[in-house]
Amino acid sequence: MHLTILAASGRTGSALTRQALDRGHTVTAIARDVSRIALDHPNLRKVTGDASGPLTVDPGTVVLSGLGTDRPGVLSEGAQAVIAAGPRRIIWLGAYGTGASAQAAGEGAEVLWKFFGDRIPDKVAADDAVLAAGGTVFHAGVLTDEPYRPGRTVGLDEAPPFDLGAKISRETVAAAMLDEAENPRFAGAVALPLAG
Repeated sequence: MHLTILAASGRTGSALTRQALDRGHTVTAIARDVSRIALDHPNLRKVTGDASGPLTVDPGTVVLSGLGTDRPGVLSEGAQAVIAAGPRRIIWLGAYGTGASAQAAGEGAEVLWKFFGDRIPDKVAADDAVLAAGGTVFHAGVLTDEPYRPGRTVGLDEAPPFDLGAKISRETVAAAMLDEAENPRFAGAVALPLAG
């Protein structure tokens, strides 16, 4: 497959890029500073770009986003730019306990306001736009830099209560997102990657 990865120089984006190449896919890796993409591979094309600006993607591509930010507005602008580019599919990384998963996560998710504060409405707007476009939004819990461990992906109907102690590695989340790109199960829905 041809995959386009946003924020490819970030921790989740790097995991997505490396694993996609390991699976034999052709990857266009987009980052504001491509010198920070520490991979070289014949199937990798590095492109300087900002997710909030206009994007050009092949209509047959699947866009996977590891985009995160500490500024409100960036995620919703990024989602709109990706949707406007017209890829075949979008797989977006969000946060468990926000937007569509807030009710399933329960009262424990209120702690997210301490971490994300005014960025939560931006996250929700980005997720809602991607879902309305038929994309898949992965609502991951607390991310770590631990190695890959097999996990499972469930829908909101099987969502556990929010728990700050229930962590999941970026490597495991990246693998789940790539599984969804290869074998769609959650088009137009929120998916939760869970640690094994």
